[in-house]
Amino acid sequence: MTDTTSPALRYDAAPRRREAILERLRASGHVSVSEVSQALGVSEMTVRRDLRRLAATGEATLVHGGASLPAGSHGRPVFVARAQVNAEGKRRIGAAAARMVAADDTVGIDSGTTAVEVAHALPEDFAGCVVTNSVPVLAAMVTRRDTRVIGIGGEMSHDNHALIGPSAARFVRDLRLRLLVLGATSIDARGVYVRSELELGVKQALLDAAEDVVLVCDASKEGAPGTVRVCDLERIDTVVTDAPLSAALTRRLHEAGTRVVVAR
Repeated sequence: MTDTTSPALRYDAAPRRREAILERLRASGHVSVSEVSQALGVSEMTVRRDLRRLAATGEATLVHGGASLPAGSHGRPVFVARAQVNAEGKRRIGAAAARMVAADDTVGIDSGTTAVEVAHALPEDFAGCVVTNSVPVLAAMVTRRDTRVIGIGGEMSHDNHALIGPSAARFVRDLRLRLLVLGATSIDARGVYVRSELELGVKQALLDAAEDVVLVCDASKEGAPGTVRVCDLERIDTVVTDAPLSAALTRRLHEAGTRVVVAR
């Protein structure tokens, strides 16, 4: 009997392949040629042809080794589009991570669609200090009169709604954080990754300033595209995710001394 569920048969039609690629782009903001080739069971040459077609229609932007989502997707900013992917899982992660924040903590909240859920989940009477380079986190803090808020200045990334750049990294170096809520694009046995080197300076400065680090990432981030390593797993004290990670990665995290929390 013919296996009609194999990737090569399911995605041999170009329109269906391109729609599958777009779904991956909308979920993560970036895809690599090799990743799509393996996932869809087609050649890398075919994937490149599909990406060129998507770029020609304005649905993708070609980058080295793959493609990224343009500045807007169907009229929505990239950040908003990503926030709607697995929104419930991200809310659970945010609530679980917020419970790790003490009432008077100085907590750094990194940029990202999952990290902002931690800000939303902080108790209304939280009387500590929030330090952030995330515009959505700053917006969430506007009405919290009991919370001290320190915004990290810099150039705004429209994709991440984050303030980044050398000036932002320099500002963070004078701070001390009891806890950092870190966002990321990808995680694997070698470490934690982001898409662009532009994000790296602020994230590493926040890591240097923090006593404890909580990585918030849904399970889809395991092995997802991410080209720039932020840190090794040994720097992460806790990973909060929405579903169990693979046995291999969980074992590696435990070897690194990292606690894994699955938010229910």
